[in-house]
Amino acid sequence: MTTPSRRELLYGLGLGLGSIALSSLLADEQGPSTGGGPLAPRAGHVASKAKNCIFLMMEGGPSHLDTFDPKPKLDELHLQAFVREGKEKSAMESGRRYYVRSPFRFRKTGECGADMAENWSHLAGVADELCFYRGCQVDSVNHPTAMYQMNCGNRFGGDPGLGAWVTYGLGSLNRDLPGFVVLPEVSYPQGGAANWSNGYLPAHFQGTPLRPKGSPILDLQPPADVTSSRQRKNLDLLATLNAAHAERHPGHDELAARAENYELAFRMQTQVPETLDLSGEPEHVHRMYGLGQEATDAFGRKCLLARKLIEKGVRFVQLYNGTWDSHDFIERAHGNLVRGVDQPIAALIADLRQRGLLESTLVVWCGEFGRTPDNGVRQGTAYGRDHNPRAMTIWLAGGGCRAGHTIGATDELGMTAVEEVRHVRDFHVTLLRLLGLDDNRLTYYHAGRFKQLSQFGGKVIEPLIA
Repeated sequence: MTTPSRRELLYGLGLGLGSIALSSLLADEQGPSTGGGPLAPRAGHVASKAKNCIFLMMEGGPSHLDTFDPKPKLDELHLQAFVREGKEKSAMESGRRYYVRSPFRFRKTGECGADMAENWSHLAGVADELCFYRGCQVDSVNHPTAMYQMNCGNRFGGDPGLGAWVTYGLGSLNRDLPGFVVLPEVSYPQGGAANWSNGYLPAHFQGTPLRPKGSPILDLQPPADVTSSRQRKNLDLLATLNAAHAERHPGHDELAARAENYELAFRMQTQVPETLDLSGEPEHVHRMYGLGQEATDAFGRKCLLARKLIEKGVRFVQLYNGTWDSHDFIERAHGNLVRGVDQPIAALIADLRQRGLLESTLVVWCGEFGRTPDNGVRQGTAYGRDHNPRAMTIWLAGGGCRAGHTIGATDELGMTAVEEVRHVRDFHVTLLRLLGLDDNRLTYYHAGRFKQLSQFGGKVIEPLIA
């Protein structure tokens, strides 16, 4: 008779213990390594170049038609009547619709000939580092649900964010800093903090947002009369009390995470102030990222901080910029937004390359969906665009992606993807693979089944990988 495996024994015990106990036992078996804590660094499932990720989230839905996917046909059809095919409509859509040409001129950039609107003047200088993908599609036409799907794989919230899955799979490289750091706007994106939640994963893996103004982390420094040794004694006493409580309540991961967070906060006092202080960077680096310039200072600081966090071993850094929801005045709105991010993003890629970090750092640029080739005419010639889940542009840099290539295509109007068309779940599976993770093996037992980022599996988009 074959000896049953540990997993089979646990399933058998589960019939008597109940699903909650079973979930805890299985999480211990298949989850993060037991040595060195839940955020201890560990190897991925497959070989990979990327060890870290910087995720640039352009919240609001940047228009692919006015950034990286030119459509000359729209010049011919400008202001001609448009009739949308199908039943899917945005809540913003009403009245007669018209084709709208881009207010921006396009040109080929780099040796690879990548398409870019001319106002991407700095990013054009690193065009050969980028891999453009035009085949991704999502399910939702509305911002909160589309944001959840792009960030968490699920339109309805409550699931772990991308950074939570990556740190769950790989741990972090610096025990004195969070593994997943978020750099939001003053106003959180639609859907709020659920975009970087740990969801049903243990609380250790949730994103840690840093405040964009004032002190990035409140109360990081203790009062003047509280010494380090006094803090240590207080934490040791607290640890003793928590350990006793944990014995009476085994498998309580939120309690364990809270206890670990006290320790992490104590350790962060030695690392965070120096990491978050940008004043020590040379003046030429400040200029490169656009610090001190009104248009670029805010996002430039985020990009420079992201580079420093990656250098310090933070596994996943997500930066937010918004809002790109240009239903009208798109020339002014997108023009200002591009002006604010163009130089900082180009500086980030060049800086990573110069420091030998780009090959091991995957950089991702995207929004939650693209935009339509049409709009109603609002306020005279204040043209804009509506939401479009069937076509968008995403680009990658570093981390083993296929730099200098454009993968996939949209139709002649930019309304829908027509080549290398993939659901966003396949894009998520590809990001995990570039980081050395297999979506089918990166699972967590919850609510009676093993769950994964892709929800129910997906296929790697092989042309995106070098």
